Amino acid sequence: MRQPPPPDVTLGGIAPHIPSDTYRRAQATGQPVVIIQAAPAPAGRPARAYLIPTIVVITGALGIAGLVVVALALLDYALHTAATIAAATGPLSVGGITLKLASSKK
Repeated sequence: MRQPPPPDVTLGGIAPHIPSDTYRRAQATGQPVVIIQAAPAPAGRPARAYLIPTIVVITGALGIAGLVVVALALLDYALHTAATIAAATGPLSVGGITLKLASSKK
């Protein structure tokens, strides 16, 4: 009598191969043949395979955003410094040409 397979086993599309000498010996002696089939590999990639590259990309993006913020703050500081110096010095004259860098709002 043929036994049904265990509940969580999928045998696939092709029956497992039994060597001919094992099959003939089982027929001659009446001994059962035990077929062990490995479980299929899980489909897909594990979450860790996506997690590490995602973390690397996010930290890189945050680092670049931080560099942009620092560059803009430095530019703002430099412009404020230049405006303050220009307002404090008054007009510049070189060779008879007078250049007023900043005008007062009076």
